[in-house]
Amino acid sequence: MNLWRGVNVRLRGIEPEDAETFYAWDSAETETARMVEWVWPAGSLAQARQWAERRATGESRNDEFFFAIENAEGRLVGVINTHSCDRRVGSFKYGVSVAPAFRGRGYATEAVLLVLRYFFDELRYQKATAEVYAYNERSARFHERLGFVQEGRIRRVVFSQGRHFDLLVFGMTVEEFHARYPRSTEEDWLQRCLAR
Repeated sequence: MNLWRGVNVRLRGIEPEDAETFYAWDSAETETARMVEWVWPAGSLAQARQWAERRATGESRNDEFFFAIENAEGRLVGVINTHSCDRRVGSFKYGVSVAPAFRGRGYATEAVLLVLRYFFDELRYQKATAEVYAYNERSARFHERLGFVQEGRIRRVVFSQGRHFDLLVFGMTVEEFHARYPRSTEEDWLQRCLAR
């Protein structure tokens, strides 16, 4: 069994050669940036290379990881990262993004389930949180389908397109995760989870 391999995806570290793909994604459109952070100024391929090099060679701090999401054909299709990790409390946050050409194929679902299982079952975390901009309705529906509960709405803390928007806070506890996705050491764990 490989904790980083799903049915249709594999999580791996960022490699320096991923820079060209990230640069192409960032150059092609800005809506993905708007959905996960903010629309940053146009960057160069050299900047993308520096970013990928730092991710590839840097050490993870406090369980904060940045994974590339590869599909079964070995193509880079997205990224998932963990942040705001607090081992004492047992809580962490994550973000996930899949390139527009690869959306709707279940890659984000598998990547999130692999990360949740790792943090809950290997690192003993007990709570996962995802923050979603209120205008990103696709992400809000995605988290609800995964079994996350909307725990709050922080009003007017996001600014985009000349307006202020709310931030939606979604959470899942380890107990909720295991109730929805029962523990198993079997190879077909993820397949059974995806069949729900």
